[in-house]
Amino acid sequence: MPIAVYILGLSVFALGTSEFMLSGILQPLARDMDVTIPQAGLLVSAFAIGMVVGAPTLAAATLRLPRRTTLIALLAVFGLGQVAGALAPSYPVLFISRVVSALACAGFWAVGAAVAVSLVPFTARARAMAVMVGGLSIANIAGVPAGALLGQTAGWRAAFWGVAALSAIGLVGVVALVPRTEVPTGEDRPQLRRELAIYRDKQVWLALSATALNGAAVFALFSYLSPLLTDTAGLAESWVPTVLALFGVGALIGTYIGGRIADAHLFPTLFGGIAASTVVLAVLALTAHNSVAAIALSLMLGVTAFATAPALNARMFNVANAAPTLAGATTTAAFNIGNTLGPWLGGLVISAHWGYPAVALTGAALAAAAVLATGLSYRAQRSAGSTSRLVASSDEPGTHEPAAHEMAAEDRSAPAGTKRL
Repeated sequence: MPIAVYILGLSVFALGTSEFMLSGILQPLARDMDVTIPQAGLLVSAFAIGMVVGAPTLAAATLRLPRRTTLIALLAVFGLGQVAGALAPSYPVLFISRVVSALACAGFWAVGAAVAVSLVPFTARARAMAVMVGGLSIANIAGVPAGALLGQTAGWRAAFWGVAALSAIGLVGVVALVPRTEVPTGEDRPQLRRELAIYRDKQVWLALSATALNGAAVFALFSYLSPLLTDTAGLAESWVPTVLALFGVGALIGTYIGGRIADAHLFPTLFGGIAASTVVLAVLALTAHNSVAAIALSLMLGVTAFATAPALNARMFNVANAAPTLAGATTTAAFNIGNTLGPWLGGLVISAHWGYPAVALTGAALAAAAVLATGLSYRAQRSAGSTSRLVASSDEPGTHEPAAHEMAAEDRSAPAGTKRL
């Protein structure tokens, strides 16, 4: 695996820490800003909304810019957004800083994903994406618990300063180790019209739906995991960083498993992981008052949720070969549509006074819907034949790229060469 892919994963560690850390500092932040827990939870949705808008918008706007330059600029803006959050004097200012940070984060994810898959052989796409998603997993193991600990000891603003420092480290790595690239010219020049053609493919929309629903299922609970652990399971606030770290350990395990098996067994990985998340969330809804069960199931949810992430990313790149930049942007947007929907629905459940276990049940229902969307995607895949591809035009060079085989029993042949930026 090229070192540049690992550098992208390191940068994602900073992005992921910022995105997820609010779950560990929700209560002190809400107290300091004098807002309710659901209102504080909307900061998670604000970040996700910025990701949804920013991913396709910035991907399209920077389509003809050098990718390395784009990554550097976006990571710098993201770091400045963290500084603004740390200094925010009020809730509205903090809200805006989250949206701005998310826009930069979304653009980095979209371009970074395209860079990562372009640096590896076609048959290693899920593994490359597993490295990037692994940055999120490690963020949950180390970054999010550290942010929670900082929030409890030095104030929630210290967590934002910490992420700003991580962003600076990632920026140095991108500048030093991600290869320089020139903007393609001639017939290889990126064309927005060609990339937008992916949205005529129903399989792209099915993949997007499965990804969004899966993200919503996880974030409906994860956004409110801290108060569930303290108010329902009866744990002290000091336990929250430990449980968040366990979730992160599970996420790292899941990412490793998913990255290893998804290239050869894509749909089994999707079905197995999402169905397992459905069961874990449903059991958690029934046993949330038991502290041991709540801790164990938090770990298990990390495994099941992140085992599907490499497969979901690879699936989108497989059905949108003609548009690698927008494929990455679409996947990022889909994840964050779910990350917007989940906390919003969870907040409605809490505001209705149904209790935190009902949030887990809401997540289970969303995961079940994701299983259904995956089933429809599988059916469409079978109807189309053993492979999925998007051909923008029969006479446009560069659009005829073999799609990865996605069934365990099917032939796994694919080009062995490495496609460069």
